Amino acid sequence: MTDRDLEGWTIAFDLDGTLVDSAPDLVGTLNRLLVEEGLPPVPMSAAQTLIGSGARALLVHGFEAAGAPVERAQSEELFERFLVDYAAHIADGSREFDGVVETLERLTERGAILVVATNKRSDLSELLLDKLGLTRHFAAIVGPDRVSARKPSGAHLKEAVVKGGGDPERAIMVGDAAPDAEAARDAGMPCILTTFGYTPVPVDTLGGDVLIDAFEDVEEAIDGVLSDFYVMRALKF
Repeated sequence: MTDRDLEGWTIAFDLDGTLVDSAPDLVGTLNRLLVEEGLPPVPMSAAQTLIGSGARALLVHGFEAAGAPVERAQSEELFERFLVDYAAHIADGSREFDGVVETLERLTERGAILVVATNKRSDLSELLLDKLGLTRHFAAIVGPDRVSARKPSGAHLKEAVVKGGGDPERAIMVGDAAPDAEAARDAGMPCILTTFGYTPVPVDTLGGDVLIDAFEDVEEAIDGVLSDFYVMRALKF
């Protein structure tokens, strides 16, 4: 029988670049729109690090790369077209990272509450997770439209944890980029960062408590964070 040693703890996960490699479909949508606008597509490597900044940033990058006026990239009409196309192709090439399912199942067996705290719109996040069969693992899927402030505000994490039925005082953030690290810091939560995500700056400069090179390392990283937590609490008494 599995020891339910994580009861009372919530693990909040970012989505893009943490749970799911969603770059193929986000950049795929960008490139389809660029071609429709008579512009050349961009290589995956050139746009991948912008994914955490959202669709608008991707569009601006595509137009800038082609030397085209960015005013068109910033139009609401093009943004809405992006969302419609992306929803239609959201899981064509996107896949969860290796070890995600097994790790989420083990954390749940150990009693942890799992939530998603993402800057991706909630309906798109749910659609992606549904398509990949991952929704069942999470007590709450919380995009910026369901909280009072988006990451890097710590309010996003705290409110996501509460929506999942957890306690923000006993929560850990797992992400891949600056908004995740900054939100965790603002919320007073430990932060585990992936090195395989989409950050445009070196991940080791973001101030995460632990860096992991593979999703399979999440569980060990959580155990290390909790070991430090209980040691520090014991020293206070």
